[in-house]
Amino acid sequence: MFSKTCQYGIKSTLYIALQSINENRVSLKDIAKEIDSPEAFTAKILQKLVHAGIIISVRGQMGGFLIEREKMDSLKLIQIVNAIDGDHIFVECGLGLSQCNSSFPCPLHEQFSKIRTDLKAMMETTSLLGFATGLHDGLTFLKR
Repeated sequence: MFSKTCQYGIKSTLYIALQSINENRVSLKDIAKEIDSPEAFTAKILQKLVHAGIIISVRGQMGGFLIEREKMDSLKLIQIVNAIDGDHIFVECGLGLSQCNSSFPCPLHEQFSKIRTDLKAMMETTSLLGFATGLHDGLTFLKR
């Protein structure tokens, strides 16, 4: 459902959050290695996340990427998706048709509308802290 870029963005953010919980900053190289992504591609994703105010980039020898602990509970997964992919997954036709709407629905309109609504609700209510804590507790994982 999400673009590959968005998947890497979510994985990157989760990894940074987990490291930030342990009060560690993490380098681009470490993030790219952990999520199995090329460094240049990961750098572009991280730039979008910094620009959106989701992560912080600190330069210098003691630098790296981090997320403030206080911010993790208010930061929702939908913010990561919107920063990378925008809101198209929540508004566009599931079949990619340009004229699909409730007045002129595609064959999947009603079913996809329900899925889209449920997905959006889950993304709006799932905090980064809750997701990262699940990762820390072994309930979720980053690598396949």
